[in-house]
Amino acid sequence: MAWKIAIDAMGGDKGPRPLIEGALLAAAESGSHIILVGDEHLLTAEMKESTNGGLPFEIRHAPQVITMEESPVTAFRKKKAASIRVAMEMVRAREADAVISAGHTGATLLAATLILKTLPGLDRPAIATLLPTMRGHAVLIDAGANVDCKPIHLYQFGIMGSGYGTHVLQRDRPRVGMLSIGEEDNKGNETTKEACQLLRKSSLNFVGNVEAKAVYRGFADVIVCDGFIGNIALKISESFAEMIESFLKEAFMRDTRSKLGYLLLKPSLGYLKHKMDYAEYGGAPLLGVNGTCIIAHGASSAKAIKNAIGLAERLLTHHVNTHIQEDLAANGDIQQLNPHKLSLWRHIRGSIPFSREREDPEPEESA
Repeated sequence: MAWKIAIDAMGGDKGPRPLIEGALLAAAESGSHIILVGDEHLLTAEMKESTNGGLPFEIRHAPQVITMEESPVTAFRKKKAASIRVAMEMVRAREADAVISAGHTGATLLAATLILKTLPGLDRPAIATLLPTMRGHAVLIDAGANVDCKPIHLYQFGIMGSGYGTHVLQRDRPRVGMLSIGEEDNKGNETTKEACQLLRKSSLNFVGNVEAKAVYRGFADVIVCDGFIGNIALKISESFAEMIESFLKEAFMRDTRSKLGYLLLKPSLGYLKHKMDYAEYGGAPLLGVNGTCIIAHGASSAKAIKNAIGLAERLLTHHVNTHIQEDLAANGDIQQLNPHKLSLWRHIRGSIPFSREREDPEPEESA
């Protein structure tokens, strides 16, 4: 099926050129209809330069852009014609099926939440990022959308991450884990402990807590955490990968013998770089909004944008939002449990192994 993909062409760190080139690469592989959203005069000139005078894509004029230095809330309110806002409104009006943005992440989150709204039954959207592991890849959710979370939010992130793992990554009953400071259920703060109990009572394949040291071992296919912890984990991982690459370059350039060793190891090092390169994943889906939204890295290359478009196509083709809503409905009674009741229940049970029998649902108290 040919999908309509709106690209916020003004927000990337390197300007619109890599976004246009990435769209050209994607168009050569799929039948999706690409719509570039941004300043019409600038995009027309860039497109002609990239295609030797051709204009292969539709342009939706949006003369304003929300820069990295601006407050998302203030800029969103003042800039009615900002490219990310226009792109989101296109999805709401069904003029596009998905949005891809390499611009201001906060502005993208705000626009998606206010314009597209969250899916019925979900309180907050969450960013799902892929991490390489010894067993393939794991989904880290949330990777930065939500700083403060309640147990019910973490539970919903588990539902969303499991749906993504099942229908896009093609994992059969993906293993869902809670990122915490220990494997035992009684480790972590009150929020993570109560979320752990909600996930245990759900129909998900919940495997318990995951310590940080087990993340890259592939103990879980989906790793649940709040956006504050998730973003820190992601940024530390990215900087560690950069450090390893720097150390390897330094080691291989030391002398002639090292340079010869590099030539012998070059194919294997290429494989390693391929596994750790964010451009291979394209971007991270913002799950939970009533539409399809991909958040790409600000410094995305043409290859990364091409893969982000491919990811959007897979999310649409596999109807991930529909499956997430089905999983929420199947576990609807879990969301009605009173968190204070869970705390009391855990105190009474103490160290007795958790029972998978459901308790009578009780309406959740207002926050």
